[in-house]
Amino acid sequence: MASPNLKSDLSIRKSLTTTAYEQLEELIVTTELEPGAILSEATLVEQLGIGRTPIREALQKLEREGLIRIMPRKGIEVTDLNPAKQLLMLELRRDLEKLLAKSGALRATEEERSAFIVIADAMAETAAAGNDIAFLRQDYALNQLMAQAAHNEYASRAIGLIHGLARRFWFVHFETTANIPLCSSLHANLAREVAQGNPETAATAVDALMDYLEEFTRATLRAPDRPT
Repeated sequence: MASPNLKSDLSIRKSLTTTAYEQLEELIVTTELEPGAILSEATLVEQLGIGRTPIREALQKLEREGLIRIMPRKGIEVTDLNPAKQLLMLELRRDLEKLLAKSGALRATEEERSAFIVIADAMAETAAAGNDIAFLRQDYALNQLMAQAAHNEYASRAIGLIHGLARRFWFVHFETTANIPLCSSLHANLAREVAQGNPETAATAVDALMDYLEEFTRATLRAPDRPT
């Protein structure tokens, strides 16, 4: 059995790893770290003010999610955007999100249901304000809660491989083809349906959101001046 001090040290490191991951994920999703950029572990340690081990663990997770590529002795490359692959990703994402939504509607704790309502209300405020960064952060919180409330670790791991890539794609293209009020409203509706505990209406809310995201993706493919 681990000693209390060891457990405390592991908890602190896990917290730092989570902090490093969340900060790096947002920097990549918002393209502060641009696609194709070559990074170094030492630079990221200095930039975030977090130790090498948590940074390394966060980078390993980001690589599993497809947002970076670690090249031994060369550096860390932020992966390029590939709009055509987004439609393939959505085929898988729809089924995974419906599984998470239906499972969450059935299995979420009262605390988790309350958290869904808080996020839904925040999304409604974002819809009125059209705040893109606020939307991204609420979207991240909703993604994490959906994965948690389903109480299915395998589905949660699978959806984790998709969310970061999807969020970055949305951020890069939202100014030309996205409708933040509509997108926020669809997310808020999904959160409320899961909170209310009806798996079928939660699945219907997922379909509405995925239909919108599919049309958004197709619109970016049609746009003549989309970013590459």
